[in-house]
Amino acid sequence: MEIKNAQQEVDNWIKNHGVRYFNELTNMAQLTEEVGEVARIIARRYGEQSEKESDKNKDLGEELADVVFVVLCLANQTGIDLQAAFDKKMNLKTNRDHDRHHNNEKLK
Repeated sequence: MEIKNAQQEVDNWIKNHGVRYFNELTNMAQLTEEVGEVARIIARRYGEQSEKESDKNKDLGEELADVVFVVLCLANQTGIDLQAAFDKKMNLKTNRDHDRHHNNEKLK
């Protein structure tokens, strides 16, 4: 699914099920909370912290999807075409970082 289609799907869901968008500050707080849940899973599952029994059934994919959902909400309510912004960012990173990363001895 293209990002533009995902933005439209989220907008349709909000209109049909969510009543309205939470305000931007509330969604920013929600985004922070969801990123924290992703960080918790990664720190315990892939990092050096031990994973609690209660965390072992947490679905990283589901938590990442929560992050994407809130990002799409924020893009929609602030009028951002996230597909255009993403494409522009990838072009910038490709032109700026290609040689830098290939020449980075730490990555070899």
